[in-house]
Amino acid sequence: MLQFVFWTCISFVLYTYIGYAILIYILARLFPYPIKERSQNSDEYELPPLTLFITAYNESEIIPDKMLNCLELDYPKDKLNILWVIDGSTDDSRELLAKYPMVTIIGSAHRKGKTAAVNHGMEYVKTPIVVFSDANCLLNAGALKIIARQFQDPTIGCVSGEKRVAFDNDDTVSSKGEGAYWKYESLLKRLDFEFYSAVGAAGELFAVRTELFAAMEEDTLLDDFMLSMRIALKGYRIAYTADAYAVEYGSLNMEEEGKRKRRIAAGGWQSIGRLLPLLNGFKFGKLSFQYISHRVLRWSVTPFALFTIFPLAALLGYRCSSPFNVFSVIFVFQCVFYLCAAFGYLMRNNPNSTKLFYIPYYFLFMNINVIRGIYYLFSRSFIGGWEKSQRK
Repeated sequence: MLQFVFWTCISFVLYTYIGYAILIYILARLFPYPIKERSQNSDEYELPPLTLFITAYNESEIIPDKMLNCLELDYPKDKLNILWVIDGSTDDSRELLAKYPMVTIIGSAHRKGKTAAVNHGMEYVKTPIVVFSDANCLLNAGALKIIARQFQDPTIGCVSGEKRVAFDNDDTVSSKGEGAYWKYESLLKRLDFEFYSAVGAAGELFAVRTELFAAMEEDTLLDDFMLSMRIALKGYRIAYTADAYAVEYGSLNMEEEGKRKRRIAAGGWQSIGRLLPLLNGFKFGKLSFQYISHRVLRWSVTPFALFTIFPLAALLGYRCSSPFNVFSVIFVFQCVFYLCAAFGYLMRNNPNSTKLFYIPYYFLFMNINVIRGIYYLFSRSFIGGWEKSQRK
């Protein structure tokens, strides 16, 4: 029985982080979703009107940079609406934005949370496409055109851009670890889309057909994921394009990164509960397979399986009559891995930490915070504010 549990746990971990990547790569090559030809050289008048939707809470420090970036975007000015939703900010965000006549500013005097801000702001969107972006990230100049052209395919209901984490050589694990993770995540998103559909969108840059938007529960933690996946539940696909990207800096340190990871993990648990119909593979086929493999396992079973392997390997290895057995070998490899992670932890604020140390540490750090996310989810109310982690 212990051996069965042991090998089951190993199977979950290997499939979640390695096996699915290999499998979706093969499936995307053998059975790619047929993509309809679309014009890549559309004249400006063919581009649809769209709204660039930005939510903010006390972001006055970065508003000048964000607005400069918005004004440099390569999109017809007469078709681009810029909408800022200010959620109970106590700084001078409104006054700064009032200096830009092309900006529409709405919001509330009281802080209600990001999802409430999105729900409220969408009442003012009149364009057929709305592009969501965080205030603390910058977009490449051609992002909006690239995203808009994806909607030429009527099967596309949502388009996700790529998130890129900027870091310098003197940055610590909080930036470098997140950057490494997002390179892996971006690869999976691309393969998912080539096979059928990306599984969720990144809040830094994604777009939806306005007609498909549905108001979300105000305590929703992962508004970008829930909004995009509920569109997928309606039978639309989520496109992914790496050529449209948002750049932001990583968390200030691992303590701040921990806040973000716990919130995301709690949102993952919450999303599983609210997307239960998507577990029905008989109804949703490919999308269910991708959702379970890419998200559900990572947010639920796999972290527990990961931390069960170590004690089981020690126990089973001890029970074997021969000291040279597969359980002992796996136990030794785990000891080396955890030792590297321990060095990564000790050097978490050292910019000279190498991948050999910070990648194992960040990997364990993510999985620990998935488990901690359960407590986060049930220990407090989320309505009434954003718990923001400080960025570099």
